[in-house]
Amino acid sequence: MKKTSGKSTRGKRQSNSRSGQPRKRTGQENGENQENDLQKLFVDELADIYNAEQQLTKALPKLAKAAESDVLRQAFEDHLEETTEQLSRLDEVFRALGESPKRKTCKGMQGLIEEGKEVMEEHEGTEAVDAALIACEQKVEHYEIASYGTLCAWAERMGNSEALDLLKENMEEEEATDEKLTQLAESLANERAEQSA
Repeated sequence: MKKTSGKSTRGKRQSNSRSGQPRKRTGQENGENQENDLQKLFVDELADIYNAEQQLTKALPKLAKAAESDVLRQAFEDHLEETTEQLSRLDEVFRALGESPKRKTCKGMQGLIEEGKEVMEEHEGTEAVDAALIACEQKVEHYEIASYGTLCAWAERMGNSEALDLLKENMEEEEATDEKLTQLAESLANERAEQSA
């Protein structure tokens, strides 16, 4: 019995493999559906980062207000202007797709902003507040860089060069902001927090 059932199972596996690699064939036959699925995924992720940027336009003024250093405050204010421009570019991407931004709450950004509020409250008035604010904002930047990187890869895959160019511009600004925050942390905020002891 065991031998028979073993052969039977093996036979089924062999017949499946002989059928011409069913998984690959299915992918080819449904290539159009897969492309539609990627398009839907792309639009969904686009809506997610759109809401993330909207949330950030409300959070950045609070970060600027909480900053002790004038240089850091200015960095947050500058990034607020960039974020507004990034939203405009995302609007352009939606228009290029013939879509409109659907309502979606980016829970990832919501969590990061909530964490930032807690950090501001915990370190308000201390020498470590700027270092803490930078740490929170860099988490935000890394989240955005990951999101834009994914969207760029999908736009390239779909052959949408207009969307790709706009999304790359946003991603490059996020990377530049992250680098600027790193420089501020190393040259100013971290040392100040350390010396407070």
